[in-house]
Amino acid sequence: MMIEMEHVAFSYGTRPAIRDVSLTLETGIFYGILGPNGCGKTTLVDILIRHQRPDAGIVRYQGKPLAHYHRRQIAREIALVPQHYAVNFPFTSREIILMGCYPHLSRLQFPTAEDQRRVDNIMAQTGVQEFGNRLISELSGGERQRVIFARALAQNTPVLILDEATSNLDIAHAISLLSLALDRVLQEGVTVIAVMQDINLAALFCQHLILMKQGRVVHSGPCSETLTESNIHSIFQVRSRVYEDSYAHSRQVVFNRTSHLG
Repeated sequence: MMIEMEHVAFSYGTRPAIRDVSLTLETGIFYGILGPNGCGKTTLVDILIRHQRPDAGIVRYQGKPLAHYHRRQIAREIALVPQHYAVNFPFTSREIILMGCYPHLSRLQFPTAEDQRRVDNIMAQTGVQEFGNRLISELSGGERQRVIFARALAQNTPVLILDEATSNLDIAHAISLLSLALDRVLQEGVTVIAVMQDINLAALFCQHLILMKQGRVVHSGPCSETLTESNIHSIFQVRSRVYEDSYAHSRQVVFNRTSHLG
């Protein structure tokens, strides 16, 4: 197993955000985290990358408490694509992507020729080479998000966390980047943990779903078992129809205009 959470809890002041969460995340699986706004999805991610320390419980990575890892060690193991990324310095897109190599370099070492070639390949895969020399501050929100996604791939870690990483992207680029992430899972055994809002995109790419509500994990299991009409209703309070789609080769969900009436 790669990541274990045991009875993890976290609060912002007096407001509980994570309540008694226990999870085991295995190597080489694409996980999707779904749930309504404010249910604790991003807080759970913040704990996994040690941006926040749990008030109770323990998180282990490869059997060792996450708290025992230095920041640089974590950066070599876990890459994050956040929903929003702010940068106030005049870096080009290529310079931002090259920063993904830095956790693997010594303090005074520069990216090697192999690093440069790998970044070139990642830029081509993510379609950002056309604005590689432009300042990231000049890019649109979607273009910037693709650069940050490319930087995370350049980080070359065993774990890739996507925190609503495709929310600013059109459907073509969202599918393209999620496909790249799934390729890493299937070909290299990378573990992907994706916070997602689009249930059908999650069903298309995720092998295992984690459904959250009010800071708790309510359902967790293979997509084929977890994505059900009753579970969607219990989590989101909406009616739906779930079916196996022959074109998508996955479960898909449909709603109608009165779905929100419960």
